Amino acid sequence: MNIRYEVVSEDNIICIKDLCNDLMAYQKSKAYIHPEWFDNMSYETRVLPSVKGAKANYIIVAKDENEIVGYAYSNISSKYTYSGGFATLEPVDFFDFDSVKTDDVGCLSQFFIKENYRNMGSMNWLSTFKPISDLFIFVSNGNDNALKFYIHKGFKISHQILDGFITVLRNN
Repeated sequence: MNIRYEVVSEDNIICIKDLCNDLMAYQKSKAYIHPEWFDNMSYETRVLPSVKGAKANYIIVAKDENEIVGYAYSNISSKYTYSGGFATLEPVDFFDFDSVKTDDVGCLSQFFIKENYRNMGSMNWLSTFKPISDLFIFVSNGNDNALKFYIHKGFKISHQILDGFITVLRNN
């Protein structure tokens, strides 16, 4: 393996489309609460709207030779971006807005590594935004390995939303 990392511009995010769709399929395969909600989740419905709505985006891919074997998508967005509908028609607030100290939050929105390449990444980009003190990660139900990984990285479970469909983790 010869892993190298490349930052991808917003103009070239199409390169993560297949892995994003693999992520949605993986999450559906693990979900035990509303796995059917993943049927309408894809690169077009998750990544593109998020990138367009964010104040700053950071997309990094991991490559083995010329094959993209993983990606991480992080963003800085208004905390109010996380209010409204999700994969359902019901409105949902992803966290208590009054508990967030600033108008913006950092979010590791998507992170996916092909199975043979896991345990080689980092979340340093989000911490470079000094005005951002609240970092959130949203883990789909059934993805116990991801939940354990983020807890090991110091995140704490804050609460669950959508009747347990998503567990919200927070850095403080």
